Amino acid sequence: MTINNPESVERAKKIKLFLMDVDGVLTDGKMYYIPGKGAEMVEFKAFHSLDGIGLRLVNQFGILTGVITGRESPGTEERARNLGMGYAYQGFLSKLEPLRQILADTGLKEENVAYMGDDWTDIPVLKRAGLACAPGNAQEEVKAVSHLVTAKGGGMGAVREVCDFILKSQGHWDTMMGYVENAHWPPIKKDPMKIVRESEQGGKK
Repeated sequence: MTINNPESVERAKKIKLFLMDVDGVLTDGKMYYIPGKGAEMVEFKAFHSLDGIGLRLVNQFGILTGVITGRESPGTEERARNLGMGYAYQGFLSKLEPLRQILADTGLKEENVAYMGDDWTDIPVLKRAGLACAPGNAQEEVKAVSHLVTAKGGGMGAVREVCDFILKSQGHWDTMMGYVENAHWPPIKKDPMKIVRESEQGGKK
């Protein structure tokens, strides 16, 4: 991991919400299509298990999670639900409005938000986030505005690196290692998920 900002640990201590893009962050950015019923094509995405465990752990320590993505996908929605995420905003190429809505809903401030993105559409949110993060294979312009750049690429455990960094910064690492040593994990918390699809909001961007 490359730390671009020396205050990153202090920034991470304030994080109460971890939001992220999907394609190129939770996935490697590839999209797979196979024939469905009739002429319908079905899109598939691949998610990494390392990221899933990391997101469940930060949730366990009271950090909300969610996605803001420019595409709408049933697979994304299901993955978010399985991981106990609180928010799934889909179809939003412009991601500032979802951020505003989520902050209003939670009562949190921008400094309490970690955001991870890989492409230009993520830059406006990254510039406002308390902890801005990019996968190792993100666009160079995205890396330039990020506090952290992971060693791993999107869909290959990059999100897990950020989860681990936050847990260590907030002093939860020893507690988590205690779970590992004792082979005793607390029940997984699942927050009620707010699902917002841009296509259902009158086509507004």
